[in-house]
Amino acid sequence: MDNHYRILTLNKISASGLKRFPASAYTVGADVTDPDAILVRSQVMHDMEIPASVKAIARAGAGTNNVPVAKMSARGIPVFNAAGANANAVNELVVAGMLLAARNIIPALQFVAGLQGDDAVMHKLVEDGKKHYAGFELKGRTLGIIGLGAIGRMVADTALKLGMHVYGFDPEITVEGAWSLSSQVKKAQSVEELLKHSDFVTLHVPLLEATRGLINVQRIASMKSGSVLLNFSRDAIVENDAVLAGLAAKRLRAYVCDFPAQKLQGQTNVLTLPHLGASTEEAEDNCASMVVDQVREYLEHGNITNTVNFPTLVMPRESTHRLAVANANVPNMLGQISTTLAAAGINIHTMMNKSRGEMAYTLVDTDSCVPDALIAQIAAIEGVLMVRSLPFSSVL
Repeated sequence: MDNHYRILTLNKISASGLKRFPASAYTVGADVTDPDAILVRSQVMHDMEIPASVKAIARAGAGTNNVPVAKMSARGIPVFNAAGANANAVNELVVAGMLLAARNIIPALQFVAGLQGDDAVMHKLVEDGKKHYAGFELKGRTLGIIGLGAIGRMVADTALKLGMHVYGFDPEITVEGAWSLSSQVKKAQSVEELLKHSDFVTLHVPLLEATRGLINVQRIASMKSGSVLLNFSRDAIVENDAVLAGLAAKRLRAYVCDFPAQKLQGQTNVLTLPHLGASTEEAEDNCASMVVDQVREYLEHGNITNTVNFPTLVMPRESTHRLAVANANVPNMLGQISTTLAAAGINIHTMMNKSRGEMAYTLVDTDSCVPDALIAQIAAIEGVLMVRSLPFSSVL
């Protein structure tokens, strides 16, 4: 088997991340044909013809809405992301957003920019006008966080250090996430309970059908009067018409988001940024480095971490011969795979299987090489989506 891999990049990916692909074993670029894997940032792939050679797709960021995940799952292709790699960048922007809203910084800057006259005149204008821009401090206020993944937990820690009280809501929180969440975060039993207690509300959930329009007219009506809503997740999680109604009714003091929209342009107390959440050098480097490492582990050893459609499965090598099998999560798949190998006289050294929803994934270390004809036989089992042979290479 040829242990040279080809990686197609659809956007500009951080050079420091791409350097983690060893040049002796990887060809990387925007013009690569027949790629083994694709690295992408923002390019929309839904109408793209994805070559049959592709074994993995990696998004150098958290969201994967631009990737046809369901189609890739049907082909047995994992879709990796860089969950948490941009957490600090978003965390700092959330804090900046809270300060912008609490201290009326944007209108205050605009006021000062319009001042004219000598220093004495400007001083008088400042003293007369500053009362219109008085704000309030974050310390002692309550922040509600919807979504307690890597970003949400980091925002919680920062808010606590600023002296804020924190409520959190996330029915899908992982065991690992729960362990790493500060005990000072109060658990809300519902979105409505969180909104009722919070002076600031920040959203950190993926865009799914269940989260589309999560913040709507009814939920804004249940917020504390004069509260601030922050959205650095995805635009469609918040209904813009509901925001404008909430601002008009003084239910909302301000809306701070990362997603400009025609309806929001020029609206008082709406602060929109040009999708800056992960736009720092550090975040771009971290995202690229994370997905490169994940893709390498998968291509070279079949190990899977941080995908949106496959189970996590990492198995240390105990043999120079390894098979990776992706299949539908249905009964007797392991039995059929092991029976097929045994019938051909192939001894299984170690075997590990994990499932996630409708997808299952198996790694098998064998004591001898599995012939191509036998791989084809396993691939022909009903429900098997992908089979790869992964001989160990000392070069990698």
